[in-house]
Amino acid sequence: MSRRGYHHGNLKEALIRAALNLISEKGLSGFTFAEAARTAGVSPAAPYRHFRDRDELLADVARQGFERFEAMLHLAWNNGRPDPIVALGNIGKAYLAFAATEPAYHSAMFESGLSLEAHPELRHAGDRAFAILRQAAQQVALRLPPESRPPSLMMALHLWSLSHGIAALFSRGDAARRSLPMAPEDLLEAGLLIYLQGLGLTPGP
Repeated sequence: MSRRGYHHGNLKEALIRAALNLISEKGLSGFTFAEAARTAGVSPAAPYRHFRDRDELLADVARQGFERFEAMLHLAWNNGRPDPIVALGNIGKAYLAFAATEPAYHSAMFESGLSLEAHPELRHAGDRAFAILRQAAQQVALRLPPESRPPSLMMALHLWSLSHGIAALFSRGDAARRSLPMAPEDLLEAGLLIYLQGLGLTPGP
């Protein structure tokens, strides 16, 4: 982004794009606030018009990532259609797809170590995304008798851990260092099936 872009009021978005590029190239800890400004094509002082420091820039990157993530999960859930268990599997696939296609956002969202107390807007964005998974867990749990239903929060956390763990395993390049017999989507599908069967649930209407 050139200085001309800054004068047209695009500085904030230019800095976010610069941060994403730098995260992709160097990792979360591989760049400074000044380097983000240089990559955006502005002076080292210019970013302070929008961000207090590098952490605030990363928080905005992560917030934007969670908003994109929420949109993907919402689309995948599709109000539980065609069937809540099928739609739950689609959420998992969307989780993997986001980690694979948006690795810089994913890193900023889950690996930056930013304080949620200092950045409440980041907490709210993450909560909105997680709420979709919790809603899905609630709908799937309705298939079980009341006395056998696990708490929806616990179920959502189990499913989040499964999806996140598989996404992290493959996104970190471990697949290049060892022979993994399954694709991430197949691994998630098998894990989800085993989990649901353990609860007494099976796919299908």
